[in-house]
Amino acid sequence: MKTVIELLKANPKVSGYKINIHNKESYELFFVKGKLETVRCTDTCDKEVTVYADHGEYKGDAQFFVYPSTTAEQLSQLIAEAVDKALLIENQGYTLPGGETGEFTVESNFSDYAPADLAAIIAKAVFDANEVEHASLNSVEVFLNKHTETVLNSRGLNKTQVRYDAMVEAIPTYNGEKQSVELYEQYNFASLDLDALRREIAEKMEQVKARYEAVKPGFPMDCVCVLNKQELGELFGNIARNLNYSTVYAHSNLFQKGEAIQKAPAGDLIGITMTGEVKGSVRSAKFDSDGMSLGSIRLVEGGKAVNYYGANRYGQYLGEAPTGSLPCMLVDAGTAGMPEGAYLEVVSMSGLQVDFYNDYIGGEVRLAYYHDGTKTTPVTGISISGKLRDVLEHIRLSAQTTVYGGYSGPEKAILSHMKIF
Repeated sequence: MKTVIELLKANPKVSGYKINIHNKESYELFFVKGKLETVRCTDTCDKEVTVYADHGEYKGDAQFFVYPSTTAEQLSQLIAEAVDKALLIENQGYTLPGGETGEFTVESNFSDYAPADLAAIIAKAVFDANEVEHASLNSVEVFLNKHTETVLNSRGLNKTQVRYDAMVEAIPTYNGEKQSVELYEQYNFASLDLDALRREIAEKMEQVKARYEAVKPGFPMDCVCVLNKQELGELFGNIARNLNYSTVYAHSNLFQKGEAIQKAPAGDLIGITMTGEVKGSVRSAKFDSDGMSLGSIRLVEGGKAVNYYGANRYGQYLGEAPTGSLPCMLVDAGTAGMPEGAYLEVVSMSGLQVDFYNDYIGGEVRLAYYHDGTKTTPVTGISISGKLRDVLEHIRLSAQTTVYGGYSGPEKAILSHMKIF
């Protein structure tokens, strides 16, 4: 990489550069029908160089990867080709971040364990979580990852961070009298919480049994809907993306700063904070791919958009202070518990559709629990839909919170004004 930097500095057409180095060390276990079949360790390193070329009022950029086999002659050619490409790009000018240096570690208790020990603990917890008769974990894969990421650029920025994450992939299977049913489970986490892990797998085992027993309801369901963490992450993530600098710069945002998202709120007021780190989130980071330090910013307060957020380049374009590409979203908890009377709890969807422009929320439901007030029936083959504005105005959020991907917030939400068909 020293050679790369020397060659970048020697090329008069290069006005700036950025180098991203990602070293990933993994420890992996592969189980088939409960038997450990394979243990694999990997150690990979990706090195990406971004070349910037200023021309007139514009700044162009182009990227290439560097490999251990890349020679100095090849590097010179790659740089020259990247410059030629960058000179064709007419982005508005902006300044790269600079001056900051340091080494950082994202909080995780993974570092307290040897990889082999941690993987064994996780695998045992996964298999122990199954208490459903006739259900099994047909396939289980455990991945432990340690990421060491470095960003350095032509303005003196040089930062390194260490992050950890784990992923469990599993195929829960229920063997009934007539057929077998399988589901797919992917659980990502960045801090070891055995109770949360067991609960996640146990719920999935119950769900695969419910999927086997699920029926297409032959009766009308006129009741509220309950969404869970995955769909809530998608719902509130759509609001956050609407307030990103890049969206605002492209004039594709629906909400303006200071505008009410909940026009006439009759339920819980929505509050969203974008931040760099959330304990247990696999997306937590100290800085983004540009090397921008990540803090927090309040995005939605009391149902109103109060700020925008986003990467260095688009923040400068808008004349806003760049926040960096904040990866984690904190959503305020509410006070609701589970509803009384009849309700439909959505467990799995083909994908929640959220369309602010057409005022729509809905999608196909693959598995849900219908509670009629006395008994619970697993159902499938239905869809839900509603006017997004009405749903947001009356939404009720649970007091209990959870972490899912980059989402941290209410575990459940009660949605009224939804049609079930």
